[in-house]
Amino acid sequence: MAALGSLSAVARERNVPVSQVSRALARIEQSCGARLVHRSTHGLSLADEGHRFLAYSHRIGAALEELQAEFDQGKEKASGLVRVAASTALAHTCLVPSLAALAQRHPHLRIDVLASDALADLARDGVDIALRTSRHPAPTTVARRIGMLSRALYASPDYLTTAGIPDLPAQLAAYRLITNSSATHLNRWPFMVNGQSIEWLADGRWRGSDTQTVVALALQGLGIARLATVVAAPLVQQGRLVPVLAPLVDLQPTPIYAITLSARHRLPKIRACIDHWVEWFAHAAAP
Repeated sequence: MAALGSLSAVARERNVPVSQVSRALARIEQSCGARLVHRSTHGLSLADEGHRFLAYSHRIGAALEELQAEFDQGKEKASGLVRVAASTALAHTCLVPSLAALAQRHPHLRIDVLASDALADLARDGVDIALRTSRHPAPTTVARRIGMLSRALYASPDYLTTAGIPDLPAQLAAYRLITNSSATHLNRWPFMVNGQSIEWLADGRWRGSDTQTVVALALQGLGIARLATVVAAPLVQQGRLVPVLAPLVDLQPTPIYAITLSARHRLPKIRACIDHWVEWFAHAAAP
């Protein structure tokens, strides 16, 4: 109900009358002694109590699946729902492209992708796995490195044909640059020149608030952008992007960790996902 936004949508999904859904919600609210949902002409929205109820529901559901997984331990069968939290950029550029192969390998898995730049609380939010590019594990969690995230400079062939190809970072001042308006730390472009570390503060003629927009701007031939290599690699193979200043760019690889609650990291469905991503990132990072 929280995801679908209306009683009628829930009724259609369940193939039951709207009145039945309404009565079920009323019984739950009466049992809790609190209003869980705000009703308006625009649909439904969760009250504060509703958010708490939903969080506990996720945790109860996860506990039931964990119990089922305990019974399945001997079968080593990866099945059930896995809720995976990741930043929007990491979800769009790495997590989602990996899922088709995961589905072929483990057809009984179901994945709920929680894409948000807010840091998820695994226990509170009912998250099975959190993908993060920095490691701050709590004592109750287990972190496993699944890959590395590097960044380099790219532009479209059309733009470079018109503007020419720079040979040194200092020449970037004469080029149109594409930067990130929300993650401004990504606009400090690092280089290694003659053994010395150099940082170029990119001032973007064009700016995007997320990775997908920055990629789209680069593909339109609007300038040079700094992108994750795992994002740019297939576009380079297709001839749609070309590396810029490749011998001089400091890739600054950053580890990507899969973080799980320590009580759950041995479950078959959790291990299956993490093992798959270790292989997928290794393949995606290969030349």
